[in-house]
Amino acid sequence: MAIKVALNHQTSYTYDRLVTLSPHIIRLRPAPQCRTPVVSYALRVDPSTHFLNWQQDPHGNYLARVVFPERTRRLRVEVDLVAELTVINPFDFFLEPSAEEFPFSYDKWLAKDLRPYLKKGPKGRRLRKFLDTIDLTPRRTVDFLVDLNQRVAKLVAYVIRMEPGVQTSEQTLGLRSGSCRDSAWLLTQTLRRLGLAARFVSGYLIQLVPDQKPIEGPAGPPADF
Repeated sequence: MAIKVALNHQTSYTYDRLVTLSPHIIRLRPAPQCRTPVVSYALRVDPSTHFLNWQQDPHGNYLARVVFPERTRRLRVEVDLVAELTVINPFDFFLEPSAEEFPFSYDKWLAKDLRPYLKKGPKGRRLRKFLDTIDLTPRRTVDFLVDLNQRVAKLVAYVIRMEPGVQTSEQTLGLRSGSCRDSAWLLTQTLRRLGLAARFVSGYLIQLVPDQKPIEGPAGPPADF
C-alpha cells in the first residue's frame, strides 16, 4: 500500500521599500518523467497581481514564468504537493540490444541529441587516478553501472551539507565525503569520461520511520524528515 506524503515549500522575500520585480522563472514542479506519482500540485505566488505562464525547457522541465506589473514590498512563492511513496523497481526497464554490453557506442543521431550530457568537466589529478582504477572489462551494462555506483558509495561517506552549490569531483575525492548531490556529480563526470551520457537531476529526500525494525541492515531514520 502506497504512503501519501504532503510537501510544503515556501520561499519569501521582504523589502524595506516598494520594488519593481523582474520576470521570474520558478522551477519547483516535478518533471513529467518523474516516477513518483504526484497526486496533486499547487503553486501560489504573492503578490496576487501577476501573470503566470507554464513553459517547458529543452530538457522537459516545467517552468513557471511570472510577470509582475506592479511594484511590491513582498514576494512569496509557495508550493503544495501530495506524492505517493511507492516501491519502485529501479531495474524495471529494457536496454536497446546495442547498449546491453559495456562499452558501446551511441548511434550518430542519438549521440548528437545527447551531446550536452557528454560534456566533460575539468579532469584533475584525483579524478584521473579514480578513473584509472575502474574496471573496464566488457560486461553487461547494468552490472557495470551497479559496480560503479557501489564503488562511489563505499568511497564517499555521506554527510548532510547545508552549504549551497556542488563540490567538484576533485573536492569530493579529496574529502572522501559529500552530500547526495556531490556523489551524483562525481558519478555524472565519471560516466561522461567513460562515454556514457549522464545528467544531473534534483529532488526532495523524504524518509519515514519504518513500521518494523529490519532484521538485517541499517535501522533507518529515527524520525520522519
